[in-house]
Amino acid sequence: MIGGQYYQQRDRQHRSTMKLALLATLLEAVSASEYPTVNADYIPTIRSLDDLPYDANEHLASHIFAYPSRCSSVVSNEHRIYSNIFHHKFVSLDGEALAAVFGHLNSAQQNGGDASDCMAVCLEKGTPKSVVARPLPHRYWRNGAVDHDGKGTNVEEMSLVDFLYSDGCGKVEYGMVSYHTQPVAVYWIDEKNGQKVFNAKLKPGERSTNFITTFVGHAFEVYDTQPNPDDALQNEMIFKFTVENNGIIGIGNHDQPKVPKESVAQEVKRTLISEWVRHSKVKRTFSPLGFDKGRLPNDLYASLGSYYYNNRFPPHVVLEEWGSHKGVFVNYWEADVNFIQIPWELKRRWQGRLKELVEAWTGVELETTDMYGMREYTKGARLVTHVDRESTHAASLIVNIAQENVTKPWTIEVNDHANRLHEVVMEPGDIVYYESAKALHGRNTPLQNGKYINLFTHYRPLNDPDWYLRENPEGTPEPLIDVGECKLVGNADQYSQGAVKCDNDAIGPHLSPTMFQAKSAMDLFHWWESVGPNEEDGQDNHDDANALGEEL
Repeated sequence: MIGGQYYQQRDRQHRSTMKLALLATLLEAVSASEYPTVNADYIPTIRSLDDLPYDANEHLASHIFAYPSRCSSVVSNEHRIYSNIFHHKFVSLDGEALAAVFGHLNSAQQNGGDASDCMAVCLEKGTPKSVVARPLPHRYWRNGAVDHDGKGTNVEEMSLVDFLYSDGCGKVEYGMVSYHTQPVAVYWIDEKNGQKVFNAKLKPGERSTNFITTFVGHAFEVYDTQPNPDDALQNEMIFKFTVENNGIIGIGNHDQPKVPKESVAQEVKRTLISEWVRHSKVKRTFSPLGFDKGRLPNDLYASLGSYYYNNRFPPHVVLEEWGSHKGVFVNYWEADVNFIQIPWELKRRWQGRLKELVEAWTGVELETTDMYGMREYTKGARLVTHVDRESTHAASLIVNIAQENVTKPWTIEVNDHANRLHEVVMEPGDIVYYESAKALHGRNTPLQNGKYINLFTHYRPLNDPDWYLRENPEGTPEPLIDVGECKLVGNADQYSQGAVKCDNDAIGPHLSPTMFQAKSAMDLFHWWESVGPNEEDGQDNHDDANALGEEL
């Protein structure tokens, strides 16, 4: 996994590109005079969020700049705000739409109200309709300030124009990763005169990914650096694109190495022996079962969902880099596993909010160690049972971002502290808390159809890299080991519905209908074999797994 070890290197790359943002801001401000200023008389007023523009999949079809209708004069009197700035459609809100978008703000009036209390919001293209009314806090402006965390602890004063130029609206982060055979040169195109301004030189591979700060509507061109390394503009232009949102773009694609099929089983067996030993060495626990299920707050789901939706097709999504040095955890040689990298500032915002959720679950003050993804699994994908890095992955989250054409639940398999198997069904927006260095977890049953997109984020106790060597502190919930007799009361294909009933109800609704309980690494290997694809029809062998559970 490529994660925290590259933070410092890539952060330097990120800071080095900030000069472009400053240049772009100046150029945008100058060019604003060439566009017509906003005339409030021509801005539509909507009373229902159903009247916003949505695409066929019920995601927002355009960036939206919205404000209460009572604040129209504040917008139209600002001569530096011009129509369609950064490709945002302008709307004023009243009635139910106003209440839905602004009603949660302290003392915000839902209808009418004090005209001096003026607010604005930028709604991001690609946001699911179900959560369109609740963007992240930094996308709101109110009376000359932005409350970045929504709690009043990080408030920044800014004009309405500055807000439109901020990362709450028009300013975005955009990444480029190249898989071209040799380095490429990236140029920003000045729309006023067509001049090409050098931005970055990219070497091939994920480690050389470059994120820049730029603006919606800015255009870039990518040139080969061969045969003339001194002036890439004399070489072939191999790619060009216009920035539409926060995102990432791939120039070419990764070529996955081949894996001899006959060697896979032995490598999986060796891997599971190692993972069993690793999970047994972790002493500290945080919860009775080692996992739990929850739900994203709406504003986080809105941001995560829109980022994936806006980057869900090639060339934004590329193959995740796998190879023999990373093992056989993901069956990348049989099913494509794709990857959508995340910009730094957006990642920071997501990590901070998600950390609050994990701290509430563990009851422990944590520090962020890594965020990985977005990973897109495709038909046939499997994930071998494993645990994560001990020093950094104490308490973690799996976030299900989206599912496309998934016809059968693809459960996350988590072993509790007694190594009983739980199979948890997730829907888009669901989260699973898990002690990822202690609780063995995987997805051994192949994904039957479609795509399944996850994000992973990880934390550990504050300033304690050796947390896993320590005994549980006083007050830690006792691990749930003995739950008495258990029996199947539902169907063998019922997951997360309480299909298994135990004497102790604290076991929860996710216990696997197979009632599989591992006692050794070889049990894990037999499980992997039993739920694998049927050689004849490619379907999983979950019926065999039910028999295996009874046998163990």
